Amino acid sequence: MRQKLTAWLDDRIGWSSLTEFLSHKTVPMHRYNVFYYLGGMTLFFFVVQVSTGVLLMLYYRPSAEEAFESIEFLMTTVPFGWLVRSIHAWSANLMVFFAIIHMVSVYFMKSYRPPRELTWVTGVVLLFLILGFGFSGYLLPWNQLSFFATAVGTDIAGAVPVLGTWTLRFLRGGDRITGGTLSRFYGWHVAILPAITTVILFIHLLLVQVKGMSVPAVAEAEAERRPPMKFFPHFALRDLSGWIFALGVLAALAALLPWELGEKADPFAPAYANIRPEWYFVFMFQTLKLVPGGEILGVEYEAIPILLFSLAGLLLLLVPFLDRRAARDGRSPGWTIAGLVALAFVVVMSCWGYATLIPLYIVFLTALLLSIFAFITRGPRTAGRR
Repeated sequence: MRQKLTAWLDDRIGWSSLTEFLSHKTVPMHRYNVFYYLGGMTLFFFVVQVSTGVLLMLYYRPSAEEAFESIEFLMTTVPFGWLVRSIHAWSANLMVFFAIIHMVSVYFMKSYRPPRELTWVTGVVLLFLILGFGFSGYLLPWNQLSFFATAVGTDIAGAVPVLGTWTLRFLRGGDRITGGTLSRFYGWHVAILPAITTVILFIHLLLVQVKGMSVPAVAEAEAERRPPMKFFPHFALRDLSGWIFALGVLAALAALLPWELGEKADPFAPAYANIRPEWYFVFMFQTLKLVPGGEILGVEYEAIPILLFSLAGLLLLLVPFLDRRAARDGRSPGWTIAGLVALAFVVVMSCWGYATLIPLYIVFLTALLLSIFAFITRGPRTAGRR
């Protein structure tokens, strides 16, 4: 019976081809292979987001009259509802965090070199979509903080020349943030963005499997000397171990530091003092705060950094096609320096925005933990490739 079922599945979906592919797939081993786990960690938190998001949808009601009360009911009455909501909130932030450090590591390792240009492009698009998840989901609790932070965020989009007014109304569904805005953001968060993300994620994972994992130019000689690791089961089990560890950290954060609900949004109440967007937008927000009022040639000063940030996003997307030297020899000091300057700018402006050095400490702690995991996962150093 089992053989018949296996043969039936193999005839319909090509099961044997998949197992054959997995049995031969390998992962190069070198001192930087710890970065290979970051993409899988981001995927893990995305799966957690989808799983907990489906559970939250069972109780959430996307209207200005009921949104806050539905989450309050979830957190106070539904068994373990507070835990599911906290896991969803914490995993959202961790997903953004790992997506960012995954992109940073890929950038500095020049893993966008041919023939992996499209792998990079789809990865950057996924990062933008993840940030879109964060922005659209921030309003859904319909509390004071999310209401006024969303007002600030959409006001920034409205400062863009020519398209600003249209963009503002498109985001809000009108001139002001209302229940219609909440319904619109909910639709993006649970339908439009997940649909687009699923398609791009499938393409990205397919490209990773087909083109394999890139080896940094500085580690190519080492990768040649060391035997590669089989993807299944060795690398997959290591990835799974990281997921289990991440699940433990996530559960601890959700249980010990549960996400607060706050006060229900009141459009007529005064905004909180020193209100800020989510942490991954703080560097932009702080930059805009330094721009004086006024305009030049009909363009507001505030629009200039917004246009520069948009240009930076476009350049990030097109890096594989602009960095021609990396395509030739795997090294491009100019783009490396530009990346370091951009990273330093983001960290400094985030520290300034929060008036604390905690973002800098997080960067150092992340580097330390990656170094520790690099030592743990270094693998055998047997000479010669098998």
